[in-house]
Amino acid sequence: YSSRGAMMDNRFATALVIACVLSLISTIYMAASIGTDFWYEYHTLSPAENVSEAGRSIWEEFVSEEADEKTYTDALFRCNGTVGLWRRCITVPKNSHWYSPPETGMTTNCISFSLSDQFIEKYIEPGNHNSGTDLNRTYLWRLQFLLPFVSLGLMCFGALIGLCACACRSLYPAIATGVLHFLAGLCTLGLVGCYVAGIELLHKKLPLPDDVRGEFGWSFCLACVSAPLQFMAAALFIWAARTNRKEFTLLKAYRVA
Repeated sequence: YSSRGAMMDNRFATALVIACVLSLISTIYMAASIGTDFWYEYHTLSPAENVSEAGRSIWEEFVSEEADEKTYTDALFRCNGTVGLWRRCITVPKNSHWYSPPETGMTTNCISFSLSDQFIEKYIEPGNHNSGTDLNRTYLWRLQFLLPFVSLGLMCFGALIGLCACACRSLYPAIATGVLHFLAGLCTLGLVGCYVAGIELLHKKLPLPDDVRGEFGWSFCLACVSAPLQFMAAALFIWAARTNRKEFTLLKAYRVA
């Protein structure tokens, strides 16, 4: 029976190692997706011409503190914009002064959403403060800001419990680690759903121009991949802890008998 017990221990150890690797990868993917600006990308046929036609004032309007949702979204449409959870970026000519000849060289400039921007109300008609609050888009925007940090926090707390389990030489606390990873996966899945719903609702209010194509970027894909990794890690943690507990109970019963 001791050889069987050793085989079980090796199996549990393998499951925990795989779970830890999956947890680490999902944490890296989640952190990278939060910190990058390619959740959604707009591709314009001729951004340089569009900037010239607008009198090269797009950048000034884009970075203005008074820029509302419609203003910066129009700039994103016309200038190959990208949007992240924390920043928005557009591609403009390097020399954007009205008195200078247009240049073929382009540069990407970004501006961060302030903390107040993350909690600002969204309006039924973007840019029209008198149109009333759009509660659906308002809460979707707030959730897509909060959920990734909740997800990362749950995984970090789960990792701390895992370290305590190692110090105690017990697999049973790994159940808590698995549950926390499962909750983190739900948060990440909720984040993805909120972001997709928010983008779809925005484009119903502000339809894409005919010469603009929009698509989800690689930052969004990292978050999509992170969720199943968290669920797989959770399943392995819970399976290893519960099965080990069951085997330990059977071993005690065997010894008593």
